[in-house]
Amino acid sequence: MAGKKRVPPPPVRHDKPVVVRVDDEAPRQSKKSRKSVEAIDVADVQFEGVAPETDTKLRRRLAEAAVAFERERFGEAQKLLASIDRLAPGTPEVLELRGLSAYRLGKWKLALKDLEAFANATGSVEQHPVMADCYRALRQWHRVEELWKELGETSPSPELVEEGRIVYAGALADQGRPTDGIRALEKAPRAPKKPKMHHLRRWYALADLYERVGDMARARRLFGEVSQLDPTFGDAGQRARNLR
Repeated sequence: MAGKKRVPPPPVRHDKPVVVRVDDEAPRQSKKSRKSVEAIDVADVQFEGVAPETDTKLRRRLAEAAVAFERERFGEAQKLLASIDRLAPGTPEVLELRGLSAYRLGKWKLALKDLEAFANATGSVEQHPVMADCYRALRQWHRVEELWKELGETSPSPELVEEGRIVYAGALADQGRPTDGIRALEKAPRAPKKPKMHHLRRWYALADLYERVGDMARARRLFGEVSQLDPTFGDAGQRARNLR
């Protein structure tokens, strides 16, 4: 990905506070098929060193920021989160959501600043795919690979690992190494009989790379399988038909 021409969709998240997204090889789900996103459970957030009345105000503001994020008003979310950070700096949930908001706006360096602070404060690898995608946008390939290795060593949820794998494979393709990207995706564990969304996203990314290297038969088959399993999945059906 060169510069800021394309904003890749965010990696899939099933926990608070956020979103659904992967790499630009795997399109965002349609609004019809997308699951609703739950707001942050503000009762669990710890604002250090603030008075009770301030604490209440910050919780309300954080909930408002989560709603703004869910409704894709990312600039509004950033402003609310910045006002929270001035009164309670370094709150992990604030850092995470502000970093994701910057990411969705294509502000890669700002996103990395907050998401890396979140990772350092919590020890979590949950935003590693997003950080890797930021580094991919900045063409810092070594950092993409480092984050992918950390994610693989930790092996959190299968969904999260798949998100990281797709970003890593896309970064290889960006460097003129689509065959290596294909190998990275093909090394993923076999999908179950009833594939989940992260399997479809990987197959779409793999089909895209097959098409890039001229393997039209495999690309057509995979795009077709994705479309058959989920007719609302991006342009998979159209791409399968175009390759006939």
